[in-house]
Amino acid sequence: MRAFQNERGLRCDGVCGDQTWNAVVEAGHELGDRLLYYKRPMLRGDDVAHLQRKLGALGFDAGRVDGIFGLQTNTALKDFQRNVGITVDDGILGPETLKTLLRVSGKAKGSDVVAEVRERQRLREAPRTLIGRRVVVGETGGAAALTDSVRRALARAGCWVQPLHDPDESAQASQANGLHADVYLGLRLDPDTGGCATSYFLGYRGIGSEGGRRLAETIQSVLPAALGICDRGVRGMRLPVLRETRMPAVMVEFGPPAVVVEHGTAVAAALTRALSLWVASPYDEDDPSGPGGSPQR
Repeated sequence: MRAFQNERGLRCDGVCGDQTWNAVVEAGHELGDRLLYYKRPMLRGDDVAHLQRKLGALGFDAGRVDGIFGLQTNTALKDFQRNVGITVDDGILGPETLKTLLRVSGKAKGSDVVAEVRERQRLREAPRTLIGRRVVVGETGGAAALTDSVRRALARAGCWVQPLHDPDESAQASQANGLHADVYLGLRLDPDTGGCATSYFLGYRGIGSEGGRRLAETIQSVLPAALGICDRGVRGMRLPVLRETRMPAVMVEFGPPAVVVEHGTAVAAALTRALSLWVASPYDEDDPSGPGGSPQR
């Protein structure tokens, strides 16, 4: 169980809870096993991620390769159907559309996904300052006071800041998307492990958020030293709040809680400094391929 959770970018607790069970179900879907189309609740699975990657590599923006068949994936699939001359552009991946997709994608050169290219472009064009940036700071329980300290520090630096206190990570992702945030910063106190680790979204076949990865690396370069706690590294994960947000997002997990809370002012200052460094250099210009390397565990 722990090996599966680690491979799927989930928290490794050895318990088959809702998130792990959903991941087991999603892992069982291969492209072509079922019809794919937009519906509520939205279809999720590795087959959806495979479709998104293929569409994105062909230049059709299906959005982030997150394995969730949303409106952007629906629009991209319809655009593909129209471009290849399929009679009915209904946004349904049936046998005819799948056959054409596999044939056309087999001839495509390169592996860049258009959503990644557009993320780099947005990061490239964004202002190199915290002033006016929209930051959502979220926590799922037990870190309200710390979140407020971070909110105040970021506000003093010129950010527009919205704190979120909700145990449901998916609900937080939805709220952050609705607020059109520039960045999501999640805080989680970890009572079991001393030290600090920061996660970003890394999904199907190593495709993820380059901006999130860079922000996670920047936080890890500043925060553990500021608190005098162990640096547990950067991890690519598929936590709901990282997977479902539409902006660079990270989850900072650190402990022991008593140390973190006692040094709340130092935490807030370190995170503000990390975000300031990140907006000055939000992506790796020397690594245009994005976050496809092996994540640290």
